[in-house]
Amino acid sequence: MSAKTEFLTPHAFNESTQRRLPSIRWRRAVSPIALLFAWQIACWNGWVSTRFIPAPVTIAQTFWAMTVSGELARNLLVSLGRSASGLAIGATIGVVAALVAGLSSKGEDAIDPPMQMLRTMPHLALVPLFILWFGIGEAPKIALVALGSAFPIYLNLYAGIRHVDPKVIEAMTTIGLTRAEMIWHIILPGALPSALVGLRYAIGVAWLSLVVGEQVNASSGVGYLVMNAREFVRTDIIFVGLIVYSLLGLAADALVRKLESAALVWRPTAQKK
Repeated sequence: MSAKTEFLTPHAFNESTQRRLPSIRWRRAVSPIALLFAWQIACWNGWVSTRFIPAPVTIAQTFWAMTVSGELARNLLVSLGRSASGLAIGATIGVVAALVAGLSSKGEDAIDPPMQMLRTMPHLALVPLFILWFGIGEAPKIALVALGSAFPIYLNLYAGIRHVDPKVIEAMTTIGLTRAEMIWHIILPGALPSALVGLRYAIGVAWLSLVVGEQVNASSGVGYLVMNAREFVRTDIIFVGLIVYSLLGLAADALVRKLESAALVWRPTAQKK
């Protein structure tokens, strides 16, 4: 009695995996869809109070009405501007601090201790101080986003610089690379994956900071819509705001993933994708 064993080549295995991807995606979508149906049925039958938990259909109708009226787009643009400004400032601070601390032992002694101390503080608790320091305009909101997003970028880029393989650095030194060439061609590309991971975390923290910042004396933005809806017990608008925040976070994360695939094309793992 003999058994015939078939082995899949890597190419055939990849093709098989690609054919299975649609079914895998559909299976992953089953539970969220089932949850929405259960939620809607519970609202229809009065099992939950629609005053506090609106039905998915109601949320969708509110979302559409706010989109058609332009109210959602106007406030969304304001939130995007605040988030982008704060993230740009925070990323600049994080990158500069990480480069100084990662590329110099003296810089590490000067920069890393205060950064490690500051990162342990809950930055959202600094809102009262930011209002006293910067007033009640746009500055405290942007500063809150900048502060929150600086630390993930700093920590990951700093760790990436410090964990570049010393053997590679030693080998490049023996062939005569200068320090500037070493930094540009070896250290920074080696630390780039960690920096992009830090950017993904920073974007998440930026949105979290923006949610809090826009609830402090704001007259526009998605957070303002949520706070205003709370005053009138419009939970459907609150849910719309939460959905918008989550969609923005997912879109930003997907954008960074695309950037990662393009920037790290030289990595074997990126080539497999």
